[in-house]
This record gives sequence, C-alpha cells and structure tokens, in this order.
Amino acid sequence: MTDQLSRVFSALADPTRRDMVARLAMTDATVGELAAPYDVSMQAVSKHLKVLEAAGLVTRGREAQRRPVHLEAEVFELMTTWIERYRRQADERYERLDALLAAVSSRDSKKSKKSKDSQDTREDPITRGHAS
Repeated sequence: MTDQLSRVFSALADPTRRDMVARLAMTDATVGELAAPYDVSMQAVSKHLKVLEAAGLVTRGREAQRRPVHLEAEVFELMTTWIERYRRQADERYERLDALLAAVSSRDSKKSKKSKDSQDTREDPITRGHAS
C-alpha cells in the first residue's frame, strides 16, 4: 500500500489499534501505559504502534526519561474529507430518491382523487330518474 489513506484504514482495521487510538485521543501515553489493558507482550504492542506510526496516526516523542506516544489528529482530517465526499454523494442520491417518491406519491394521490371525484358525480343506477 503506497497511499496514506489506505495505510490509515488498514491500521484501523485492527480493534486493538483502534482502542489505542481512542485512548491516545484523550491523552498521550507511554508504550507501557498503552500495553497495560491488554494481555499481550510489549513486543506485540510495539508492533501495533509501528503500524500506527507507518500510517501517520501516531508519533513517539521524548520527554526526559519518558517516551510518550502522541496521536496525530491531522490524519483524521484526511479520513474525514474522504468519508465526507462519499457521504455527500449518498445524501444527494437519497434526496433525489425522496423527490422521485414524492412526485410519484403526488401523482398517485391526484389520480386517486380524480377517480373518486368522477365516481361521486355519476348517478347511482338504482336511483337514476327518481327525484327526491
């Protein structure tokens, strides 16, 4: 995969990595802090972080002895832009469908009313010719 969007979606396909991203959205964390809730090795957590780094979702910093992992929120803008474009297209299709259904419904209502009106104006054959 060469494009960043593909790498991002691929990285987020894993539930553990999605959970890490959700936790990093709240605050930066060290590898140890990220590993704490999982029953996996530090090496496995490091591999997950490398995938997130390759996608541009996280960076690792250095603060004295601490090496926090930081979420790069700009990548979400890329994803949001891509998703939003297709959401707008889907919304436009639904709006056209709604308009078509409204036109069909309106046409059917007019036909039904016209048919009912023509039935109401006909005389009943039993009472035809009898004045009240």
